[in-house]
Amino acid sequence: MAFDFDTIVPLAFIITFAYTVFGLTGFGSSITAMPLLVQLIPLRTAVPLMLVFDLSAGLLLGLKNLRLIERREVLRILPFMLAGMGLGVLALMKAPERSLLLVLGLFILGYSAWSLLRRGVPRPLGAGWVLPFGLVGGMFTAMFGTGGPFYTIYLTRRLADKLALRATISGTIFFSGLARLALFSSAGLYHDRSLLMLAAMLLPCALGGLWLGNRLHAILPAGRVVQAIWGVLVLGGASLVLRNL
Repeated sequence: MAFDFDTIVPLAFIITFAYTVFGLTGFGSSITAMPLLVQLIPLRTAVPLMLVFDLSAGLLLGLKNLRLIERREVLRILPFMLAGMGLGVLALMKAPERSLLLVLGLFILGYSAWSLLRRGVPRPLGAGWVLPFGLVGGMFTAMFGTGGPFYTIYLTRRLADKLALRATISGTIFFSGLARLALFSSAGLYHDRSLLMLAAMLLPCALGGLWLGNRLHAILPAGRVVQAIWGVLVLGGASLVLRNL
């Protein structure tokens, strides 16, 4: 792969924006960046690229409140998540990119619309729901880096303690990133040196966006910002669907 100046500049803006969102809201780096990145680079480049930044951000922030992680829930979801990730990597390597982008567009469109419209208190879920949420979450994690919403929906309905919930979600997503790194490396997705060079060039943008988002968190009303982000993602998801039908 070769990346020229006209590609790197918009990529830098996209990565900065995505991690500003992450620093501001605590989530959404991949689901914000992916519909924009795939307009410029292949999906099989965008997914491992974002993983480098996600792991760097996770290491920088640290696994705070590690002792608060609800280990039973993590151990319950882990095998299904890993099985889903295995299927997801296979789909990422073998499935036509146009089909994958259509699935990504439908997912972003549906999840963003649901997030804008949902009301009321989430209802508790039984432990048996770990199978579909873990399996599908693992698949979307491997294919697009966007499995976090599935883990969040499941754990939000399983854990009442807010500190334990936040720690468990963060830990699950970080450990899924480590698993993805091993799977992607085994599948050869990091064999292209130009991908690693691109990641090195854009890493300061991710860290700068993270810093900016943390600063803006104290200034901007987070609830309104999140609603605006979901509105933008509805447009991004719709664009992906229309382009790949």
